[in-house]
Amino acid sequence: MVIPRIETERLVVTLLRPSLAELMVRFRLENRRHLTAWEPLRSPQFYTEPFWQAQLQANLVDFSRGESCSFVMINRAENQVLGVINFTQITRGTMQSCQLGYALGGAFEGQGYMQESVSAALQYAFDVLKLHRVSASYIPHNGRSARLLTRLGFEVEGRARAFLKINGQWEDHILTALINPDSSL
Repeated sequence: MVIPRIETERLVVTLLRPSLAELMVRFRLENRRHLTAWEPLRSPQFYTEPFWQAQLQANLVDFSRGESCSFVMINRAENQVLGVINFTQITRGTMQSCQLGYALGGAFEGQGYMQESVSAALQYAFDVLKLHRVSASYIPHNGRSARLLTRLGFEVEGRARAFLKINGQWEDHILTALINPDSSL
């Protein structure tokens, strides 16, 4: 299995191997408070190296099966995770689609890292995975996500009530999608 390695101007977007689990643990611990408002409740095990060794192995298996693509964005020295980009629920057949999720470390907000890395990951999803549609959703008061998705060309398709359980509460989400510009697929 070939692990994708997407180089952007400042970052590398790739899948982490289980041997680098400590990088994910550090990212998650450093951003625990920062990401709480935007993610599901996490168990204490979520912040441990054994959890991430197993999760990163599962991510590789899911990638090899074509079910998901759990990228990390890391610095060029490849010793620090800045954020994550996930293409999940990859569906083939007549849909050729997936769900996009992402998170960025608080120290890196406002520097263009998300647009740089998600743009590169979307190009991979369209050009390599040959997906037709990528869907993404965000909590209505998450202005950063709204602006990011708009800049990337996503269009709002509606609002889903009590869509995802985030930080212990069912939250409405704005539903968006981006269609592959290559309509021949």
